[in-house]
Amino acid sequence: MRGRIALRGYLIFDIEVTDETAWAEYLKIAGPIMAAGGGKFVLRSQRCEPLEGGWAPSTVSVVEFPSYEAAHDFYHSAEYQKTVPLRQRASISRGILVNALPLQETPA
Repeated sequence: MRGRIALRGYLIFDIEVTDETAWAEYLKIAGPIMAAGGGKFVLRSQRCEPLEGGWAPSTVSVVEFPSYEAAHDFYHSAEYQKTVPLRQRASISRGILVNALPLQETPA
């Protein structure tokens, strides 16, 4: 891929954990599935301060995948979809899938 910069796929979630026990179980199950799909956490917030627009997430998580397609395939895989009800039981969350360049690779 010489001379080309690869776009990555990012899952971005706004998460409010409502059941710590179920959340810990979800992470234990979903984490290895995510890693097998090429995903890695690039951000897990400890504190969020609302600034404008009415968005006030409890926490924000960003998971990077090698491509948009890899992120899409992971999220929609039968294996991961089996964990979604557990995540939904453990938290209130909203998520999006983004196709973007990593900043360190963005041309000036």
